[in-house]
Amino acid sequence: MRISKLKLLILLLMSAVGLVASAYVLIEFYALGQNIICPSGSLFGIRLDCGAVLGSSYSEIFGIPLELLASIYFLVNLSLVYVIAFGSEKAFRLSLQALFLWRFLGVAIVPYLVFVELVLLRAICVYCTIMHVAIITDFIIISYLLFVGKHSLWARAFDELDSMDDAAESQTS
Repeated sequence: MRISKLKLLILLLMSAVGLVASAYVLIEFYALGQNIICPSGSLFGIRLDCGAVLGSSYSEIFGIPLELLASIYFLVNLSLVYVIAFGSEKAFRLSLQALFLWRFLGVAIVPYLVFVELVLLRAICVYCTIMHVAIITDFIIISYLLFVGKHSLWARAFDELDSMDDAAESQTS
């Protein structure tokens, strides 16, 4: 395995949390058409109301529930982490780049979704918030693992690539 068990667990954990939250909403609210368990009340004048958020026109894009897109997002995360941990060297480097860009895309969308909930709907869905926190935390973690320190995954991936280039260059000299 290319990364430590702890790093693997951390990388998988946030995606798993987000996947569970999105899958629960997808199954209960969209597939079964049932009200989901959601705390009610108010926080700073904003309602805790999953039904208001999930039933709004903002909960779908081109007729596709955002929770389906979130589930796909978290499944892709899990797949890329698996390839990073167990794939070939070439797959490792490509997956590392793809994972960062994929997670950047996720974190770039969260401010819009939070704006919709807080400003336009004045309602918060707990499950959406769990997914937002998972996406942001996930991005922070992967950024840390990728870029911080000499043992970062990014440094390792490209130090190995430089070593292979140096070896190839010395053979041709």
